[in-house]
Amino acid sequence: MPPELDRVLRDYERAWRAADASALASLFAEDGFVLQGNRPPIRGRPAIQAAYEGQGGGSLRLRALAFAAEDTIAYIVGGYGYGDAPGDAGKFTLTLRRAPGAPWLIFSDMDNPNAPPRQRSAPDTPPSAELPTTGH
Repeated sequence: MPPELDRVLRDYERAWRAADASALASLFAEDGFVLQGNRPPIRGRPAIQAAYEGQGGGSLRLRALAFAAEDTIAYIVGGYGYGDAPGDAGKFTLTLRRAPGAPWLIFSDMDNPNAPPRQRSAPDTPPSAELPTTGH
């Protein structure tokens, strides 16, 4: 993968690990989207930053499965996991754009887990027993 695309993944990992919502939002185009499962689309840096507040802090790992880039448009399809756990916990697509000669910014980030959410077995099952929706 070209270094300028890999930089997007590594910057995302660093910002996520630091639980830095501002740094995460800065990786997105001004009118970018976050498309997480079971949530409405989130658009624009201020809304993305607000959505990422309180998320992150884990040892996120991102890996590319496929990518392409041409001039001002690119994509990365990948898998994500956490820490030393084997395999991927989920998958993602990033669409990227840039002004000619400028750094790549995320236009859309869509992810979903590989395992379906656990169903509550009883009305008093705590929410922590369900799989979380990720932001990767």
